[in-house]
Amino acid sequence: MQTDKQKEWYRGDYVSWKDAVADCSGYTAPNILEKVKNSLLKVKNGEAVYERDSILFDEVQYSFPLLVCLLYVASASNNRLKLIDFGGSLGSSFFQNRKYLNHITDLSWSIVEQKHFVACGNEFFKDQHLSFFETISESKDIKNPNVILLSSVLPYLEDPYRMIEEILTFDFDFIIMDRTPFLFDDTSDKLLIQIVPPEIYEAEIPIWFINYKKFISLMNRKYVLHSSFDSMEEDFPKNLNIKNKCLLFEKEKYANK
Repeated sequence: MQTDKQKEWYRGDYVSWKDAVADCSGYTAPNILEKVKNSLLKVKNGEAVYERDSILFDEVQYSFPLLVCLLYVASASNNRLKLIDFGGSLGSSFFQNRKYLNHITDLSWSIVEQKHFVACGNEFFKDQHLSFFETISESKDIKNPNVILLSSVLPYLEDPYRMIEEILTFDFDFIIMDRTPFLFDDTSDKLLIQIVPPEIYEAEIPIWFINYKKFISLMNRKYVLHSSFDSMEEDFPKNLNIKNKCLLFEKEKYANK
C-alpha cells in the first residue's frame, strides 16, 4: 500500500482548462464551506490554535516569508496595512498572523471570495479589521488598500495571466504571492490535475504550474521584485523543476526608498 508521501497527487498534462475540467471530478464534497467555517470559528473563539484547508492544528504553522512581507509593507507605509486577500477563504491567513499585526495603527484585511463565502464571512467573522467582498473593485473603493495578497490562488485560476493583468490595472503599492509554485527551467506552463488528500476534502481540480521567468517578465511591466523566499514545503510532481515561492513586489516608486 502506498503511503501519502509515496502517492502521486498529480496526473495528466492538458492542453486546455476545458479538457482538464472534463477529466476531473472537481469539488465533490458538498460541505467544504461548512467544514472551513466550523474550524475557523474554533480558532476565532480560542478553542483551537490554527486552521488551514479546514484542518485544525495544535500550533500555528506560520508562513514566515509571508509575515515578513506583511510587516515590511506596514513599515514602508507609515504603519499602514490595508490588504486585499484574494481567494482568502474565511480569513485563514488573517487569523494565522493577527498576533503580529495588532500593533499596526491602520489595519484592514479584506477577503475577496465567492458569493457564498462572502455571506458566511459577513455573518460569522466580520469585525473592525476583517471584512468580505465579492470583487476587488468593491473592496478597493471602500477600503482603499495598499497591498493585495494571493496565497495558493494563482495556480487554481482558469487564466492566471488574465488575473495578473487585471491586478496590474488596480495600481496597488505592493503585491504579495505566497505558496505559489513555479517552474524554474525553460519548461512551458503545465496544466495538470491535483488530487486533494481525502482528509482535507474529496476533490480533483485543475492546477497550473507557470514558468517563473514568464511570470516575472509580466510583473516587471509595473513592479520590481523586492523579495523572493522559498515558501512552505508541499508535494509537487517529481519530474518537474518546481519551487514553491513567496514573492513581494513593489511599485517602482517604492524601490530603493
